[in-house]
Amino acid sequence: MIEICLDSPSAALLAQHYGAQRVELCANLLEGGTSPSAGCIAATRKAIDIDLFVIIRPRGGDFYYNAYEIEQMKHNIKLCQSLGVDGVVIGALNIDGSIDLKTTQSLVELARPMRITFHRAFDRCSNPFQALEQLIDLGVDRILTSGQKKTAIEGQDLIQGLIQKANGRIVIMPGAGVNPQNILALKTIGATEFHFTAHQTIEQIEGFKHPHFPSTEYQKKVFDVEKLKSCLNIINGN
Repeated sequence: MIEICLDSPSAALLAQHYGAQRVELCANLLEGGTSPSAGCIAATRKAIDIDLFVIIRPRGGDFYYNAYEIEQMKHNIKLCQSLGVDGVVIGALNIDGSIDLKTTQSLVELARPMRITFHRAFDRCSNPFQALEQLIDLGVDRILTSGQKKTAIEGQDLIQGLIQKANGRIVIMPGAGVNPQNILALKTIGATEFHFTAHQTIEQIEGFKHPHFPSTEYQKKVFDVEKLKSCLNIINGN
């Protein structure tokens, strides 16, 4: 299973065309992903038939949320339900690095029957194996993790330990820095689902460019089809 983290309907359609099985839709990818707009969710749902998961995150930064931010997340979960989204991606912590069980339980219960991924807030947990058991008890379907390191390949020892401890009770999905050079190593430790972004930066080719503004203002990130194809070929043994 390949899940691609994307920020637009057009990129999601390309991902589907070239073999991705699931899209995680985000805004503000440079901040680690925040909730996309209702219009973006609706247009993406219309564009693709594969699974569509939406991140439920009101802002960048830490994962300690106040009552207003929790209310915002609940509203966005209801919005996703109304738009036919398949799953949501959530995460909330206490100040001591433990899972915010009360908030997480309320979000999980509200989100059903959509599926639930707990995002990389998990990588900020003080006790990952305790957090694993708590998320299983709450009925979460999968955990996105880099093994509490900057990249999944650096955290592969913890990821492997989590996969073994989970023993099929929850999916452990590596993410962060997953690419064609390391995806096979992550498959070898027992991972069956993989999460990554596939973007490349291009500069506007046509049209007027104002001379008083830097060329970087005419750059944008676009979906990197070749990265997706390479990863699929490797894990499929082609």
